[in-house]
Amino acid sequence: MMSILQQYRIAVLLPCFNEVASIANVVAAFKNTLPTATIYVYDNNSQDNTAEIAMEAGAVVRHEIYQGKGNVVRRMFSDIEADVYVMADGDETYDPTVAPELIQKLIEENLDMVVGSRVETDAKSYRSGHKFGNRLLTGLVKYLFGYGFEDILSGYRVMSRRFVKSFPIHAHDFEIEAEMSVHALQLRLPVAEVPTKYGVRPEESQSKLRTYRDGFRILFTIIGLLTHERPRLFYGLVALLLTLFSFGLAMPIFHDYFITGEVRRFPTAFLCVGLVLLASQVLAFGFLVHSIRRGRLEAKRLAYLAQKGTRSKSNEIR
Repeated sequence: MMSILQQYRIAVLLPCFNEVASIANVVAAFKNTLPTATIYVYDNNSQDNTAEIAMEAGAVVRHEIYQGKGNVVRRMFSDIEADVYVMADGDETYDPTVAPELIQKLIEENLDMVVGSRVETDAKSYRSGHKFGNRLLTGLVKYLFGYGFEDILSGYRVMSRRFVKSFPIHAHDFEIEAEMSVHALQLRLPVAEVPTKYGVRPEESQSKLRTYRDGFRILFTIIGLLTHERPRLFYGLVALLLTLFSFGLAMPIFHDYFITGEVRRFPTAFLCVGLVLLASQVLAFGFLVHSIRRGRLEAKRLAYLAQKGTRSKSNEIR
């Protein structure tokens, strides 16, 4: 398998912020596991000497001035040219030794993304809030899109050039993994998951993920994607709620009318009519967004098809 991998340009992408305690070990581990790969460390305004340590370890070090993991990944995807991309973190939580297995699966099955779903090796690997949030968001994506991943927030991913160069990134921070997952589901790209060990970061290293702030940010990202990718469902539900609320307010008015033959609550009646009209406009807007979404989806699909797939590269090798 290693001889086959030597025919591919493999790039290991490590976005980093204050990872001086672990980055040297991570770079060394990936260099040992993937000796022909180029290790890229993108330093995101670290306040320690992460960049210097990474360079000494043999990585190609670059910098991203805009803070946030999403901004770093956007820069990586824009700058780096490769056939296969391996994305991980610089905190020693992901297992570099399984990278060849993930790459092999990507190539042999002609996939666009293989996600290393996290299997914790220690109770300290996951904070309880992170585990609950991941399960909630993963379940929500499965419900909204009908199918999905077991771990949509994993940062350990192997991707084809076709995926990387056609993915329009909007995320700024840790919502980037959710956006990548939804993009793959939206285009129905060939993807897979492989369970991988998820370890504990070194004691000197601190997690940059804030449970509540980033959890709500990821949740709002998924809701925002829902308004774009499933607009008829989203705006239909809003229209239904407005209509039900209107009928609820109108019940006393109908009751009085059937008893007395008079409409005594004109302000409430006007409000109910307004709510029904608003609901119809919301529903119409949902169908309008759906038609726009189809055009955007076609543009994404064409951008995807404009790139060569991994199998095309393997055919060139033969």
